[in-house]
Amino acid sequence: MNPEKIFEQIDKHFDSVVKQDSEFGQELWHALVHLHPADIAAFLSNISKEKFTLLYATFSEQLQVEIFHYLSDSYKAYTLSAVEDKLKAKILESMSLDEFTDLIDLVEKDELAHYFKLMHKKDREKVISLMKFGPDSAGGVMDINVISLSKDLTISKAIVLLQKLQPKKELHDVIYVTDDDDKLVGHINLEDLVMHSPKTQLVSIIKSNEYVAHVDEDQELVAQKMLHYHLTTIPVISKEDQFLGVISSETLAEILEQESAEDVYRISAMSAIKHTYFETPFFKLLFARGYILVVLLLIESFSSIILHIHEATIPGWLLVFLTMLVSVGGNTSSQTSAVVIQGLASGEINFSNVFRFLRRESLMALMLAIVLGVTAFIRVFFSTYNIMGSFIIGLTTAAIVLTSVSLGSLVPLILKRIGSDPAFSAGPFLATVMDILGILMFCYIIKLMIIV
Repeated sequence: MNPEKIFEQIDKHFDSVVKQDSEFGQELWHALVHLHPADIAAFLSNISKEKFTLLYATFSEQLQVEIFHYLSDSYKAYTLSAVEDKLKAKILESMSLDEFTDLIDLVEKDELAHYFKLMHKKDREKVISLMKFGPDSAGGVMDINVISLSKDLTISKAIVLLQKLQPKKELHDVIYVTDDDDKLVGHINLEDLVMHSPKTQLVSIIKSNEYVAHVDEDQELVAQKMLHYHLTTIPVISKEDQFLGVISSETLAEILEQESAEDVYRISAMSAIKHTYFETPFFKLLFARGYILVVLLLIESFSSIILHIHEATIPGWLLVFLTMLVSVGGNTSSQTSAVVIQGLASGEINFSNVFRFLRRESLMALMLAIVLGVTAFIRVFFSTYNIMGSFIIGLTTAAIVLTSVSLGSLVPLILKRIGSDPAFSAGPFLATVMDILGILMFCYIIKLMIIV
C-alpha cells in the first residue's frame, strides 16, 4: 500500500489506529511506522494538532525523535511544549544548535528557560552565542558543532582526534584547519588523510579556501557563492578571521527553498509568510493578501479617471481593444522583470555588465514593439477594416511594449542598487503601473491623431 493510501485510510479510521483496538487499525499503525519519518511528519502536519498529539504519542521514543527533525519549525515548537520532560531532553540532545535557534522566536520565554535547563551547559552557551547573529546571516544559519583541526597536527594524530570527536561533532568531506589562535588557514579533504603518510603534517597539505563567509554576510549571497564555486561546505569566520562554523549543502538547500518562497510571495505583492499555508492563522493570511490588493485597487482606479477625462475623444469601437492593450503592457513588463530578477539572483546580470544588458534589452524592446505593434495592426484591421483605427492600436501597442520592457528592465536594477528586493517590481505592482500608462498612451495617441 503506497503512503497516500495509508494516510487516507488512517484518516478514515483514526480512532481505531490510535487505540489499535482492531486488526485493521493495528495493520494501519504498523504500515505507518514502517514509512520514512519524513513521510510520517508530512502526514502529521496535515491533521489537527489534537489528532497530532494523540497519534505522535503512540510511537516509540526513537521514532518520535526521528520524526521531530522533519517537522516544520512551528510544529517542532508545539511538539516540544506537548511532550514529557524525558522526551524533551532526548529531542533537545538530538537537535543541532542552529536547528534549536530557529525555534527561539516561536516559544514563550518561560518555555525557553525550561529548555535551557534541560540542555547541557556547553550546548546552552553555544546557543546563546548563536542568538546574537541575525537569523538570515551566515552566523544565524551556520553549524558550529563541527570538527576543525590544528595545522600543527600530523595525519596520524588528526585521525585519532577525528575518531574521538566524530560521534559528538559533524564531520564533512572538507575539514577546516586553524592556527593556534583559531584563525582559519585553509582546509583539507577527508581523502587526504588516507592518501598521505601518517607522519605528514597538515600544514604541508593545506589547500586554500575558494570562498569564506563572514559571520554577518547575508545568507542569500552565501548561497549564490556556494553554487558559483560548486562547494559542498563554506567556512564562516568572525571579524578577527577566527573559525566559527560551517554552512553545509543541506543548509544551502534550505536557504534556496526559503529565498525562493520569499521571491514568489514578493512577486505576488505579498509579504513573505514564515509558516506553511495551513499553519498560518486565517486572519493573518487575509491581511497579508488583502491590504496590498486594496492598495492596488485604489491605484488602478486612476485608469477610470483617465478614461473619464478623455471619453469625449475616444470612439466607442476602439474601446473594444482596450483590454488587449492593457494586457500586453502587464504581460511584457512581468516577463521582462522576471528575466532580470532571475539574472540578478543567479549573478549573471550584475553592475559590471549592466550597460551590456541594457543595450541588449533596448534592442529587444524595439524588436518586440515592432512585432507586437504589427500583429496588433493586422488583428484590428481584419476586424474593422479601418486603417486609421488599426494604426492607432498598432502604434499604441508599440509604445506600451517599449515602455514596459524599459520599466521591466530598469526597476529591478534600481531596487537592487538601493538595497531592496528586485522581486517586488514583478507581478501586480508593475502590471498596475503599466495599466495606467497604457490607457494614458492610448488616450493621448488618439488625441494626437485627432480621431473623434
